[in-house]
Amino acid sequence: MAYKAPVDEKQLIADLQNPSTAAQAFDTLMRAYGEQVYWQIRKMVVSHDDANDLLQNCFIKTWKNIHNFRGDARLSTWLYKIAVNESINFLNKERQRQGVTEDGDDSFLLQNIESDEYFDGDELQLELQRAIMQLPEKQRIVFNMRYFDEMKYEDMSEALGTSVGALKASYHHAVKKITAAIQNSRLLS
Repeated sequence: MAYKAPVDEKQLIADLQNPSTAAQAFDTLMRAYGEQVYWQIRKMVVSHDDANDLLQNCFIKTWKNIHNFRGDARLSTWLYKIAVNESINFLNKERQRQGVTEDGDDSFLLQNIESDEYFDGDELQLELQRAIMQLPEKQRIVFNMRYFDEMKYEDMSEALGTSVGALKASYHHAVKKITAAIQNSRLLS
């Protein structure tokens, strides 16, 4: 699913920043972007419950800061940036809580996938998720945005503050690592 604006963003921003229309516009914002933002967060933190909590945090931050939004980026990109930052902060706290000292050791996320009652994928999907979880955080984010969401590199660059060239390189490395991980898994089976 591509990350596209289903509404007139300029009008929605104006309505969000107008006190008399803000509440209704915020409802429109949540309905228009809630599911997309939820899945962006969910791919990063894995847990349904954590994703729901972070989604609420994301929209609370949006509500509190909408008057500071200058329109330099699209509203959807700004929302996505808030979601990514909230997710990264959550993951850093979770690593700290679990006493994970090795940079990039997100094995706790894999355990969450395997025990998630909402995960309905087959063994192949689980194998792909295992391979994705082995990626460094930045590569995992880039891979999810590009592969699952079909997000353009330019939009990713805007949301992540990284050059298009670096994002392309990250995606390329991620694909190679995932391919190797799945091939190794198949050899061991």
